[in-house]
Amino acid sequence: MKTRRIGTTDLSVTEVAFGCASIGNLYREASDADVVAVLAAAWQAGIRYFDTAPHYGRGLSETRLGAFLASRPEAVISTKVGRVLSPAKVPIAEADCYVNPAQNDVRYDYSGDGLQESFEQSCERLGRSHVDILYVHDIGEYTHGVAGNAPHREAFLGSGYARLVRLKEQGRIKAFGLGVNECEVCLDVMQNAGPLDVILLAGRLTLLDRAAEAELVPACRAAGTSLVLGGIFNSGILATGPVAGATYDYGPAPTEVLGRVAALQAQAEALGVPLATAALQFAMRHPATASVLLGTAKPGSLARNLDALAAPVPEGLAEMLA
Repeated sequence: MKTRRIGTTDLSVTEVAFGCASIGNLYREASDADVVAVLAAAWQAGIRYFDTAPHYGRGLSETRLGAFLASRPEAVISTKVGRVLSPAKVPIAEADCYVNPAQNDVRYDYSGDGLQESFEQSCERLGRSHVDILYVHDIGEYTHGVAGNAPHREAFLGSGYARLVRLKEQGRIKAFGLGVNECEVCLDVMQNAGPLDVILLAGRLTLLDRAAEAELVPACRAAGTSLVLGGIFNSGILATGPVAGATYDYGPAPTEVLGRVAALQAQAEALGVPLATAALQFAMRHPATASVLLGTAKPGSLARNLDALAAPVPEGLAEMLA
């Protein structure tokens, strides 16, 4: 599998990455055998970049990934900071859409000390002393609201960003950036804190939602910041099409979005291409893309998406994706 460089660092990642939310029991429980099977399928396919987070099953995803990669030190791992875990005070059956998560409570902390604590916890769960890429997870108004984000922004600009720089200087991480669902916070941090090596951007650079192209993509190009794309199906609708119950941005798809997706689906199918394939090809072919995240707990789903990425691009599809 081809690799692409992250920012101006010496680190390269495979152009397809495996997103590990599903192995943290997102929406449904995955057995240990299921997890090993899908991770083995990703490895067999040539994927060497794996992205996880404390948020994914309250640490369960990191623990499972660390166990699988224990004998594979060449793997590139990214995880995230901003949430600090602690033993749960009461049993947890479900949390934040994760079923039967690890029994941990969570608090947000974007200060230097909070990011350091989150990082050290992740290293312990992953069984590593360092992590290749560290993303600051879900900072911004999209997650916290205007008032709620203000203290988090102050904490990050005050000491959090400097701690990431220090971790990179110490060799504990090779690259750092943000893992978010919005463009605005990326531009804010780049303007008011300092440069970022990479941004994991979910849902804002897709066949349906190209919001990042207005300002963020040019800013990243000028700064030498890479983009890793997540949420390329916009939480489902670009995989299912505009069917009843289709989801967009983790909620029911609005009527306007259903109409736009119906038009995209008709355009793709006229070229003999399923909508999901067009969405995958858009993400992979975008000139700003360093890597595309694929996340699933099923080897069959992973294989289907990889086949779609490897499929020949029919005449006319390139124009649709431009």
